[in-house]
Amino acid sequence: MRRTPLELAAVATAAVPGLAPTATAFSPDDDADFDSALLLDAEGKRWRVRSPRHPEASTRLETELMVLRAFAPAIRAELPFHVPTVAGTVRQGALTTFVYAHLQGSTLSIEELSSASPALAREVGTALAAIHDLPLALVTNADLPSYSANEFRQRKLNELDQAATTGKIPASLLRRWEHALEDVALWRFNTSVVHGDLHEDNLMIHHNAVTAVTGWTDLRIGDPADDFAWLVASNEPAFVEAVLHQYAKARRESPDAHLLRRAALLAEFALAQYLVKAMAVGHEDMTAEAESMLKTLAEDIEAQEEQDAQAAHPGDADPETAATGGPQVAPQSAAVTVAAIPDSAMPDGAAPVSVSSIPPAVQTAPEPRADAVPPAQDAPGEAHDTRTGPASDARTSDQSVENDGPVATQEKQEQAPASSAVDDTSTTALTVVKAVP
Repeated sequence: MRRTPLELAAVATAAVPGLAPTATAFSPDDDADFDSALLLDAEGKRWRVRSPRHPEASTRLETELMVLRAFAPAIRAELPFHVPTVAGTVRQGALTTFVYAHLQGSTLSIEELSSASPALAREVGTALAAIHDLPLALVTNADLPSYSANEFRQRKLNELDQAATTGKIPASLLRRWEHALEDVALWRFNTSVVHGDLHEDNLMIHHNAVTAVTGWTDLRIGDPADDFAWLVASNEPAFVEAVLHQYAKARRESPDAHLLRRAALLAEFALAQYLVKAMAVGHEDMTAEAESMLKTLAEDIEAQEEQDAQAAHPGDADPETAATGGPQVAPQSAAVTVAAIPDSAMPDGAAPVSVSSIPPAVQTAPEPRADAVPPAQDAPGEAHDTRTGPASDARTSDQSVENDGPVATQEKQEQAPASSAVDDTSTTALTVVKAVP
């Protein structure tokens, strides 16, 4: 049973001695995994509560605590954003609820992000580059999952096999994804540290700046394209291009040529993962929603392929079409167009349930961090909480153990030739279309 923000506020007082909430509000999160709320205390401080709904989700939060402790002051000081701080925990049976000191800023919808100023797109690109340039030891020392390029591809093949056993995924999509996963050239990339659960709900924004990144439950070494899937799903090619351009400038090494193509595949495949997850937790509404989106995706891809075929061979058009001078092919705005997976419907009454509504945060400059080590150059502040939202409930935790399991990063990986410019013309080979229930 889902807990209300008022109930979570009561739990938080047990986790943080002296905490006296005066107002509560609903906080976006992974609907199937967590109950979340924002709290406001008598001193005007904000807090965030995340309470797991099942043991696997509780394990993810405990993993995040280990990750946040691994962010030493020297590492935090070099990041262009803040990461969260756990203020307290309380265990209830097999589950542990976490309370975080709330970070400055607020989350924006993907539409708001993509329509914001170019400066914000550059901020997102810089944040992504900073995550992917984190030292590999941050992951290996914490004994978190680590995959080589080929192992990551094999993992996705295993997940595809699992998804196929549901019997609810259109055969055309299964063939499409299998073909892409078997294209070995597509999976030649240099692995890096990846956030693993990145999306708009895990970015805290203030004055066109990314002030914090939250939701570090799935940190690992793997494919950097994982953290671009939500961007490709934004269906805003100009925004994606601006982020990628800044990302390429900010990273220590050039991104591989097929980064966005893999991101497009992962954005599509997220729908299958969403279905598997919904069925695993027995959520009938989520399952029906996933089936509907998969069906729509398959139909839209088929329609797009037919349209492309007619454009390539206008002589094969039917007489009526030929009489009008050829098929009317709508211009495509970009090679990759994907829509984010919609958030699961909030439970009845979940819209801000408050003692009194929490007022907007005061727009002030970020306070300096006490733990920060002065960097060589001015570095943006620290911030982090959790990006959680059913809109990407398709994301599944890579904490689960696959047949091949995580391996040490010391294993030799396939190296992709570096290039000074990002060549993503290959995205035309994998076009993801908007999937709307």
